[in-house]
Amino acid sequence: MDTAQLEYELPRELIAQRPAERRDESRLLVFDRATGDVRHRRFSELPEELGGELVVVNDTRVIAARLRLQRAGGGEAEVLLLEHSGTNGVWEGLARPSKRLRAGDRLGPVELLDPLGGGRWLLRLEGAPAGETPLPPYITEPLDDPERYQTVYAHEEGSAAAPTAGLHFTPELLARLEVARVTLHVGLDTFRPVETETLADHPIHSERYDVQPAEWERIREAEGVLAVGTTTVRVLETLARGALLSGRTELFIMPGFEFERVDALLTNFHLPRSTLLALVMAFAGVEETRDLYRLAIAERYRFYSFGDAMLIL
Repeated sequence: MDTAQLEYELPRELIAQRPAERRDESRLLVFDRATGDVRHRRFSELPEELGGELVVVNDTRVIAARLRLQRAGGGEAEVLLLEHSGTNGVWEGLARPSKRLRAGDRLGPVELLDPLGGGRWLLRLEGAPAGETPLPPYITEPLDDPERYQTVYAHEEGSAAAPTAGLHFTPELLARLEVARVTLHVGLDTFRPVETETLADHPIHSERYDVQPAEWERIREAEGVLAVGTTTVRVLETLARGALLSGRTELFIMPGFEFERVDALLTNFHLPRSTLLALVMAFAGVEETRDLYRLAIAERYRFYSFGDAMLIL
């Protein structure tokens, strides 16, 4: 696939800076693959669009990962925790100003251990993360309530970014659905733009996941499955190919992919030249997705993390 097909022009004012006042007040663009029909709904109307599918959510929780610190010799520094290594207190993270930092430097509760390249470090953190909730760089307004960048079902702490398709759910809406949970900890590489000319040449990232046996049994036996978000798709299609219930996935879903366990997809509108947009194109069709994005722009849908949602049946 030529990655130029992942490009589109988005008016800056359509990048949502704040979440909807009520989570399920966001808009929902519905696309029926079988008929080609498109409907404009509110997210609160999601249950009326479904036909009994098991709704599978990613219950990861975003960590308070942005640490604003001071260098020993003076001057500001910032560390963004990306992933716990499994060793007590040892993390992988981004640190800046990277060119002024050296292995062995102490930044408050952080000790820099080894540079990994590209501003990434292996580091040791004293205690639990106690920083700010990291927001994507395209959100420039401060968030009054950090919990609005968490899903209402967030439980397993470990993500550097939220699984944003789930931000629209309220407890009341979830109560009207049959829900199963998986966990995939979202890394920032998810949002790294595709810079190669051909999509297949893009080096795909890996992410940690975990699914309880009873939940996978429910998902495996369900007559129909709605995956909430691209991260959930990645877990389900990894397991459908015989992977262990806990581990890391490097599954790269792009057009031509054959879906084995996902029957419907709920997702936000994604950045151009992203692997997330490529996944949506794999599920809905390349030209169909491009048409839907053009329609969403014409209809003034809100884009990205705090934006509106799309349901693909």
